[in-house]
Parts: sequence; structure tokens; C-alpha cells
Amino acid sequence: MENVQEFIVTAIEKIKAQIGGTALIALSGGVDSSVCAELAHRAIGDRLYPLFIDTGFMRKGEPEQVQASFSHMNLQMIDAGDRFFDAVKGIEDPELKRKAIGETFIRVFEEEARKINADYLIQGTIYPDVLESEKGIKSHHNVGGMPEKMEFKGVVEPLYYLYKDDVREVGRALSLPIALSERMPFPGPGLSVRACGEATREKVIAVRAANAIVEEEVMETLKPWQALAAVIGKGTGQKNGRRVYGWIIAVRIVNSDNAITAEPLDVPYPLLRKIQERITTEIPDAVRVVYDVTPKPPGTIEFE
Repeated sequence: MENVQEFIVTAIEKIKAQIGGTALIALSGGVDSSVCAELAHRAIGDRLYPLFIDTGFMRKGEPEQVQASFSHMNLQMIDAGDRFFDAVKGIEDPELKRKAIGETFIRVFEEEARKINADYLIQGTIYPDVLESEKGIKSHHNVGGMPEKMEFKGVVEPLYYLYKDDVREVGRALSLPIALSERMPFPGPGLSVRACGEATREKVIAVRAANAIVEEEVMETLKPWQALAAVIGKGTGQKNGRRVYGWIIAVRIVNSDNAITAEPLDVPYPLLRKIQERITTEIPDAVRVVYDVTPKPPGTIEFE
């Protein structure tokens, strides 16, 4: 980004001009929505209502971290886990799952907006989300996954033309905590797209634990663009001297400049073995761990 301070000033002025009343922002705790929330708060102050929807598909400790980081704003915490699990029940197709989650997001936002008479929705949409949705690679919940009809007067997207590295630069310039500005990307539909196929509660519990293990093991040593785990199916294994039919966990660790392309990391084998041992030991129903070496393209960073 050529002039980050100029971008910040311009973005704040645009938000002021676009929003005359109150606004909700979809705050997930990721870098995009965190930067958006800070920009919007500087623009409209207490007329901004950050809304954290606990979908049941969040990372380990996510609700607690968001509450601690944004307690100085009009933060609203909504537990909607049952509703989101109901929305994806029986759905195996990734696109249908993303669209079901996108629609549920908007309906929850609309209901909360009515309570505070909010007219606008602010989103942390960035340019790679737009490109992938337009090209049909996958529908991001905040782009192709959005329902056609919404009750808001408008949707405001201050980061629409930025790439992830640009957003991080803005976050640093805004003096956001490092834990927010440097946080790894996380998909809008959350762990539902890392629980391949139908996102059941059992599967999501397993993938949440596996993701936490992968992040803990690689963040300080490898500092990748993104590291994740996904439940990709079931296979046979043996634990405690008996046959087990349990989860196959895929680990994916990549570097990228802008999320348009990505390369898998050459992870030291001892570290991979440690990750495997923790996953199969700490997650009772996990029996196999595999490492994905596919670049993007032909793969995508996420499995769904």
C-alpha cells in the first residue's frame, strides 16, 4: 500500500458520508473485521454496534478473545450456535453450506438491527473474497453467499479493494494489538468448512481441537500465512488395543502474499510427527493425520 495513512483518513471520511444513522458490523475477531470495526468506530463512534455471532463454528477461545478486545465498543455477543447447526443440517455440498450460513448470518443481523434501529451493515470484505466469488471458485459468505434481499439500507465495505497484507498494514497503522493485526486468516463460515461434508457437532468439536493444536505448534516456529486442520472423512485405526473407525485429520500449512496463490510449507518431519501425536492423543476419535502438499492452484487454501 503506497500511503496507509491517506487510506485511513479517506476510509473514515467515506464511512462518515455513507452512514447517517446507526450501523452493525459483523465482528468475527479476524483481522479484516477487526480493522473494519476500528475504522468505523473512529468514524461514527457510539453509533457503531459491533455484533459477534457465535455460530458454533468459531475457533477455540474465540468468543472470549473478542469480548476482551472490543469491550470498549458497543459490543453485542449473540449465541446462535443451535440456529446455525440447524441451518446446515443434512447439507454436504460446500456451496450450499456456505450459502445457508450466509443467509443465516444476515437474518440474525436483521433481527439485531431491528432492536437498535440500525440502518446499515458494515463488512470486512476484501478483494480476494470478491475475485473467488466472481470466478465461481467458492462463494464467500459475505459475497456470493449473501442473500439477494436484505432489510438494510446499504452494506458498507471499507476494505473492498484491499488484499490481506494491505489490511494488516492498516491494522498496524491503527495500533491494533498484534494478536489481531497479525492473526491468521479464518474463513467466514468458520469451522463448518473445515468439517468436510455435513458439519455435525461431533465433527466440529474434533476439528476445533485439531485447529488449536496446529496453530499452537506452528505459529512461533514457522510463522506461516495460514495453518489449519480439517476433518476430511473417516478411516480405520487402532487405539488401546482395539480397532477404531475414526476421523482422518488433514493438516494444511501454506505461505502466500495475497491469498490468490499459495505454496505448502516444507515442514520439518519431527514437527509433523509432534502434530500427529498430539492430534491422535488429545482427540479421542482421531485415528489418522495427513499433510496436504497441494499448492493453490490447483487446490484452494481451505478444503471447502
